[in-house]
Amino acid sequence: MHNYLEIIAYWQQQNIDSIPKLEQALDNFNILFAYNSGVIENPSITYHDTREIFENGKINNYTGNLRTLYEIANQKDCASYLLPKIIKKEPLTEELLKKIHKLLAKGTYDETRYNINGERPGEYKKHDYVTGRNEVGADVLSVAREIKDLLEEVASIKTNDAETIIKIAAYTHNVLESIHAFADGNGRLGRTIANYILLTNNLPPIIIYDEDKKYYYACLEKFDEEEDLSAMIEFFKYEMEKTWRKTLDLKEGKSKKTFKISDCN
Repeated sequence: MHNYLEIIAYWQQQNIDSIPKLEQALDNFNILFAYNSGVIENPSITYHDTREIFENGKINNYTGNLRTLYEIANQKDCASYLLPKIIKKEPLTEELLKKIHKLLAKGTYDETRYNINGERPGEYKKHDYVTGRNEVGADVLSVAREIKDLLEEVASIKTNDAETIIKIAAYTHNVLESIHAFADGNGRLGRTIANYILLTNNLPPIIIYDEDKKYYYACLEKFDEEEDLSAMIEFFKYEMEKTWRKTLDLKEGKSKKTFKISDCN
């Protein structure tokens, strides 16, 4: 079993310095990330529908909720939008944060948020929303300042150390979740931003698997209640190993044993 340091070494050995190389490295990842990041909060999302949209740009004979289609398509559009920015290692700014949210949340706001509250994707919330057992996120009037403080804090840390970068990605993700800057889509935004930080620092991105969401939410809650980041840092490392283990096994020729009829004897 490969640990996260071996996976980081594998990723960095690929020398990903162009969009085609990055697209190749993320070929299967983007579909799995979009599916898992979406289904954590929207159980109507399926892997089949996600793959259809990523590969064909449409789904035939779809009869489900339109919001589900928007969420999948939006994740695809966002992934494409970020490719050149990752290669250029563009810093995370408030403008970019809002743009990513606008892409991810396009067409997904419900009637209360959009028509009654006048809220829009890519714009900070105008009302408070329950974000956890004892949390409502940052006060509406404090959101812009808290986002500014977070981004300035992250930008001030200059490092090539993988451990520190994982810590920064986990910290940024958790603080964004705590602030809950937007009326909806904060989870998808936080998971996308965490990967943006990893990728722009030449580290492999992670999938937070739907099957692991119980542990994921526990890590978020531990940070909210105790300001303890250690659980999320370890969880990120675990998911990094889980995300790339099979890829690395195949690279080393450790593919699954081919089934033969004689195996039944």
